[in-house]
Parts: sequence; C-alpha cells; structure tokens
Amino acid sequence: MRRAALSLARFSSLLGHQAGSGSLPAVQAVACALLPSASQGFATNSHDIFNMHVNSPENNPSTQFDFTEANYEKVAELLSKYPTNYKQSAVIPMLDLAQQQNGGYLSLSAMNRVAKILDMAEIRVYEVATFYTMFNRSKMGKYHVMVCGTTPCMLQGAKGIYKALKDHLGIDYGQTTADGMFTLGEMECMGACVNAPMIAIADYTKGVEGFSYTYYEDLTPEDTLGIIETIKKGGKPKPGSQHRKKAEPAGAVANGKWVASKPGADGITLTGEPRGPYCRNLDEPEPAPINPAAAGAAPPPPPPTPAAGTAAAKADAPGASKPAAAADPSKAPEKPAPKK
Repeated sequence: MRRAALSLARFSSLLGHQAGSGSLPAVQAVACALLPSASQGFATNSHDIFNMHVNSPENNPSTQFDFTEANYEKVAELLSKYPTNYKQSAVIPMLDLAQQQNGGYLSLSAMNRVAKILDMAEIRVYEVATFYTMFNRSKMGKYHVMVCGTTPCMLQGAKGIYKALKDHLGIDYGQTTADGMFTLGEMECMGACVNAPMIAIADYTKGVEGFSYTYYEDLTPEDTLGIIETIKKGGKPKPGSQHRKKAEPAGAVANGKWVASKPGADGITLTGEPRGPYCRNLDEPEPAPINPAAAGAAPPPPPPTPAAGTAAAKADAPGASKPAAAADPSKAPEKPAPKK
C-alpha cells in the first residue's frame, strides 16, 4: 500500500508538471489520504515512473522517426558486429543511437523503428527500453543532470547536491525546467566513489556526433550550481574532480565543503614526491641495452687460475691425459661386417 501511494502521488505530480496545468488534485488527494508523506518519500533512478506509454504531442503512434543517412551507416556498423542470425543482440546500442538522435529519449516510433530493423517483435524492444534506466521514454531537457544516489555519495553529501539543484532549478527528480534546458534525475553508482559526491550530465544538444556524457566529482553544493550556471552561459565546466587532479588523497568533501588534507607530524603527505627507485617512463621507447666495450668500460677479468696441486690444475697441465668422453647411449655401436 505504501509503495502504491508513493507511486501514485509522484506520477500525478509528473503528469501535471509535464502537461503544464499543475498537479492532478483528485489523484493526489487519494495518495495523500493513503499516506500523507507520500510526495516527500519518493525517489527513482529512472526518468519514467511507470513502465507504460502515455501519449503526448511529441510522442504518440502518429509521430515519425527514422535514422538519418549518417546514422544508418552507424546502424550498419553495429549490425556487422553480430552474426546475421543474432542481429537482435544489437538492440541496446541501437536504442542508444536512436535516443541520442532523438534529443535524449526513445519515442514509441523510435522503438518501433529499431524493432523493424532487427526483425524483433515490438514488445521485445519495449522490454529492453523499460528495463534499463539509461533509456528515457518521455521528452527530456537538453541536458540530463543525474545525481548519484548510492551509499558513498549519500554519505559524502549527495542529499545536499540534490537539494541545491532542486531549489535552484525549481524541479524535482523526473521533471524538466520550463525552458526545456535541464531534466533532473537520480542515478545509481557511477563508479567514481573515491571522488564522492558526484553528478553526471548527458548533453543532447549536438546530436549523435556531439553527444557527451560527463562526470563532475568531489562536488559541494556551490560547485554544482557553478557547473549549471556555466552550462547556461554556453561555457564548458571543468570535468572530473573539482578539487584534485585525479583521485589522489588530497582531501574530501565534508558538510558541504572541501576540506584539504593536512601533513602529518613529520611533514610528509601522500601527495608529495614519492621516494625512489622510479620506473622509467613507459610512454617512451625502451632504451637499447648498453654494450660495455662501446661505452669504454674495462673488459671483464679472466677466470681465476686453479691453485697448484689441485685436481683441476693437474687436469690442465701439459701432457695430462684427458678422460674419455662418455658414449652417447642413443647411438648403437657399429657391428663388424660379416666374413665372406
């Protein structure tokens, strides 16, 4: 019951927001009667709340979609990677291609086009598109801003990032700003936990060729809003960590602020110059082996002479008999020729 109420309240809010006519009071009233705090307890890592299609002016059975000529070349390249009897294996990368061309979401017609190219039942394509949260099935903003909501980011301040974005943009998860610029979403682990908290921003403004998916890490709420404002002005924010070069132990975000690490009592930090020995630069060709004679080095000394009276010295003495070489067991002795 709780889950149903949460979904109902959230879905009604999204429908009202996307329709531009406010919320749906009757539906929200039912949800709030079931659970008064429903509208505050919902979060999703998907842009779409229910796995169902809702017709809209830009996404209905009458809207048209087809790949461009340039993207049909990419379609052919994708298909060439699979045996002809297994071409349905290309469904995920082909849906991704369609989403990039279509401004960040998969319309019903886009999914149907992929099904036709791959000789798949349309429902099979819908199953894939509704399973993976990387696919959006309703109209998106030009930039999809996704906040990481997994444990390391939550512990390091992801809630503060979410609140800053929500207040600044005036939207919640799954919603798009009135100017169509930004869509806000939540995403599960982005795989850069050492630089938590972080966001990822998908840029759909330049089509397939210019599509980008950029990580911004080690974020404070102030950093996050600075990134949004830079994008608004047409700039390009600094990707990756906002406070370190990569992932070295230079500090961490604590209580919404970047706190730099301090040297220990001995003045040594893990970010200082490491002590040797050092490996050569592996990006450079391996140096040729050094020839001691060519380098002017003295030749190696001769082996030591055996001491007098030793068995080795007697064996090396002039006229000393040498032991017979051992017979090779693999060679049979020659037999004498028979007498005639």
